[in-house]
Amino acid sequence: MEKATQFVDLVKTQKSFEEIKYWTWSELLIALKQCQESLANSSTMLKKCMDLLCQKISLADNGASSSASSVNSSRFRLSCDSKSTESLKTNSASTTWWFDDLLVFTIESLEIFVQSMILHEFDQILLSKFLIHFQKSKFLTAATDEKRKVIESVVDMLDTLDENVLSLKALFDILRVSLGLNINKDSKNRLEAMIGSRLGHATLDNLLVPSPCGANYLYDVKLVLRLFKAFLSGGLNQASQLSKAANLMDLYMAEVAPDPCLKSSRFLALALAVPDSARKSYDEMYHAIDLYFEMHAGMTEEEKEKISCALNHKKLSYEVGIHFSKNTKFRSRSTRSIPESPKPETESLLENINYSKSLINWPHNLTKEEKSSEQIVLYHGKFDVVPADNERFKVQLEGMQWRVVELEKLCRKMQTQMRKILKSRVASSHCQVKSLPKLCS
Repeated sequence: MEKATQFVDLVKTQKSFEEIKYWTWSELLIALKQCQESLANSSTMLKKCMDLLCQKISLADNGASSSASSVNSSRFRLSCDSKSTESLKTNSASTTWWFDDLLVFTIESLEIFVQSMILHEFDQILLSKFLIHFQKSKFLTAATDEKRKVIESVVDMLDTLDENVLSLKALFDILRVSLGLNINKDSKNRLEAMIGSRLGHATLDNLLVPSPCGANYLYDVKLVLRLFKAFLSGGLNQASQLSKAANLMDLYMAEVAPDPCLKSSRFLALALAVPDSARKSYDEMYHAIDLYFEMHAGMTEEEKEKISCALNHKKLSYEVGIHFSKNTKFRSRSTRSIPESPKPETESLLENINYSKSLINWPHNLTKEEKSSEQIVLYHGKFDVVPADNERFKVQLEGMQWRVVELEKLCRKMQTQMRKILKSRVASSHCQVKSLPKLCS
């Protein structure tokens, strides 16, 4: 009797497997709910339902539902149920029409669904959006333990997708939510690694994550340090990405510098988080350090010295270098290299002006092409290299250049007039020579 019952169940199961491809969308959802609630022998049926579900979604999103012949010739067909057909047609313009229907999934069913969708080469951008939607929707009614489980599962599933399809903003949103849930270490590391791999595209607002509950400092600096560590260990060696990350760090340092509770060791760690090669200029870091010193007047000389050593003084602009050399907050400034004065540059400009004057005084010594080339040298000189402190001198130089240009114009005008006079005199002398024979006769 027991064997007969098992045989009947097997026949029913095989028959169900044959008929499942004709089920409607609503029938599939009902079957999925029953499989999730069943405690025995439902895994095979669940996978069959899930596989068909994925195919229906892919077909609808590819626009294949508009062609009846194409659907009927496939290994399964869409529902003829009026309600589901109308639903699919109504939502065909939206790629997210199926999001809310699948909120009935348990975490286990969600994992099977994602794996099946990846096998079907479904659009991973859309799939990542569904996972974010699933997480946010579940959080509306879930208890703390369930929220933790949802976050961990969603993070693990997002980690299986291509990193380029992930929304950086969505990842930071998940990160902020997860901080209060104490998720497991593996999921936490995966989430930080996903964010770290795209840190070059982040903004300052993304990094301004509040400190953990109970901490006296304003922002979670330790988290930012971990994100930069993940970024540098992710194999992203593109100069553009490193430069963007360095600029982002400089902005972050300036933002957290006024925090009176931020320890010098943490601030130093921020200064050293990005390699020297990533920065073309240390001006922004200098301003952040200057602000930190100003807000933390009680620092020891040793602490200041350590932070000051993070600066590459060779990469400071001339103006900032002058400010640094005079800054009393940097006690060890006397040991630092003072930027070279731009005096040679101004002297070079003066030489160009004097030389141009010599061209005016002796224009007959040069051909027309040589004059043009030398004038190019004069106009190529730019006075924006003169420091702001020498603004008066800059005005004087510009006045001298203007006078030289005016002299050149006057010289050209005089040369033109001289040529005309010379031509007229030559023509007159020719006429006189021709008239001599007549006079002699």
